[in-house]
Amino acid sequence: MTAGPIISGEFPAVGVVAGHSVALHYGNIAAEYAALSDGAMVIDRSLRGRMRFDGPKAAEMLTGLVTNDVLALLPGHGQYAAALSPKGRVIADVRIFPRSDHLLVDIPPRARAGWDALIRKYINPRIVRYVDIAGEMRQMAIAGSSARSILASAAGLAREALMGLAPYSHIDAEIAGRPVMIVRIPDLEAEGYELFFPADAFVGIWQRLTAGGATPGGLLAWEIARIENGRPEWGIDIDDTTIPQEANQDELHAISYTKGCYTGQEVVARIHFRGHVNRHLRGLLLGHHEPAAERSPLLSLGGRQIGDVRSSALSPRLGAIALVMIRREVEMGSTVIVEGRNGTTQGQVVPLPFVQE
Repeated sequence: MTAGPIISGEFPAVGVVAGHSVALHYGNIAAEYAALSDGAMVIDRSLRGRMRFDGPKAAEMLTGLVTNDVLALLPGHGQYAAALSPKGRVIADVRIFPRSDHLLVDIPPRARAGWDALIRKYINPRIVRYVDIAGEMRQMAIAGSSARSILASAAGLAREALMGLAPYSHIDAEIAGRPVMIVRIPDLEAEGYELFFPADAFVGIWQRLTAGGATPGGLLAWEIARIENGRPEWGIDIDDTTIPQEANQDELHAISYTKGCYTGQEVVARIHFRGHVNRHLRGLLLGHHEPAAERSPLLSLGGRQIGDVRSSALSPRLGAIALVMIRREVEMGSTVIVEGRNGTTQGQVVPLPFVQE
């Protein structure tokens, strides 16, 4: 997988995530981030996995594996969901899109191995054919105040056609003469869309969007905006030790309590109807300090460990921020201590997302 096309004769700075190369930035992270509020940023999202499920039993089989109601989905809609272990821990969080003749599922890069193992264990390929299509399909996202107008122009659509899409709903279009599935995504505070298309169409679509005014962006700018919006990333903020409610997946509309049985349901239902989780994903404001290192311990003012840091970033708007997994009894507004390699700093616990409407 390439890390991104060459822009203006310059290669992007490249990093590796879960064994896949990814563009970190195109030379100016601040400008890429700023495009979300005064223009639009386009980013290669192909490091995510993509899997196709075929057959009349596909929705029934998947709904038995995830927290949301796949059987209730209509073509053109979509949903966010979690796949759990029998003990109710998150193996992967996925997005599911019903197409005319199949289901398309995309998976965070660090969760791909766990998802693949789960599918091989529980899905009989003689009943539901499934295939990894990450090699033949790619995806990119465009987000920002001008994303709708740039994308509508590139795809030959009315802006109203995009404006009317609910989260995870999608429509088909063409860009640069190639078929594209356009999905409305809520990953960032800024209005955003994800595009799925044949792998060999990547450069043409990218060039059309950048020619229309979109700023090429990398993972680092995306991560700042993602953390600001309080969206967890599997393998950093949540993993296979996390219960869905700890990751705020109720608020993210990833759980149905009216559907049939699924793997891990007993734990999720028991918490919802009769109990609570002992920790939650929250925000942490660190002011003018440096971003905290991943998994840095969080201490109460009395010195007791009450959680740890997950994702962190230096936000141009908010200063140093982090997503933290912290005990439920810690109240919003509380001051906590971050124990770093070079000493301690103080931060304030806040609700997510950081920027409230």
